[in-house]
Amino acid sequence: MGFGQLVTGPPGSGKTTYCVGMKRFLEMHGRRVAIVNLDPANDVAPYDAEVTIEDLITVDQVQEELGLGPNGAMIYCMEYLEKNADWLEEALKPLKETHYLIFDCPGQLELFNVHGSLRNVIRTMMNEWHYRLCTVHLTDSHLCCDPGKYVAALLTTLQAMLHLETPHVSVLSKIDIMDKYGELAFNLDYYADVMDLEYLVEHIGNDPRMAKYKKLTADLCEVIEDFGLVRFTPMAIEDEDTVRQVATLVDKSIGYSLNAHKGAKLHEDELRARAEAREGADEDDGFDLRDAVAPAPSIAEMSRNLEIHERYVARGEETSKD
Repeated sequence: MGFGQLVTGPPGSGKTTYCVGMKRFLEMHGRRVAIVNLDPANDVAPYDAEVTIEDLITVDQVQEELGLGPNGAMIYCMEYLEKNADWLEEALKPLKETHYLIFDCPGQLELFNVHGSLRNVIRTMMNEWHYRLCTVHLTDSHLCCDPGKYVAALLTTLQAMLHLETPHVSVLSKIDIMDKYGELAFNLDYYADVMDLEYLVEHIGNDPRMAKYKKLTADLCEVIEDFGLVRFTPMAIEDEDTVRQVATLVDKSIGYSLNAHKGAKLHEDELRARAEAREGADEDDGFDLRDAVAPAPSIAEMSRNLEIHERYVARGEETSKD
């Protein structure tokens, strides 16, 4: 049985920083952790990934070979990963019993809200490969300063929960810097607990710029409240207490304990070595940029990939004729 968390959220919500911070926190508490990079556009990351999709395919490679834009290339990469899921299974096998896994996922919204490939890979991991996974969905807390953006964030989070169908912990990230973006109309608990949204609708109605959207906002808020699924946990990755709260929620959602996953428990000598390494490290040199990944083989060379390859090539040819 493998255990881990899938880190999702829009671009800029702090996913990569979260992965690094959560890894350090869990290691400090005796857990052996590995980061798995599932973002084919994350070519320079502040961590050493034990497994990275860039060994299979990259966005740059797809753009160069197929002439797709960044969004189309990202979707192609996820479809390619779905077709080659056995590569991921083999790459994770050495870590399954000995490491708690943190998956750094792409930030493109449609991948965890609409498109099916990432969801299908996750389902395969949970149902066929026997991993217990929780999705940690990050939302930048500064969106709370704008009622319209906050409602949009609620919808994005709700849609991700319904689409991925995994245990889910929703996080308001970067709460330590949200005061830079202005004052909140209500206290932070209101936004975290997603309390009576009628007050938010009235607040929007009092804004001359937003008044015309009051009815639309009211209907959207009604949908959110009818589901009653979205609640946020505020977190600053530098604050150990808030990180602990998120880690505890994730562990509870997947039934995790080191007694159930004994292979991931760090030995005393490992804990001592890591503590000494932290003490000897220069704070300014906390992380080194990961070495460049060797170029992957041609994305069209395997017969099982021809289906998606031909589909995208055919689209490109039709577009060029038009």
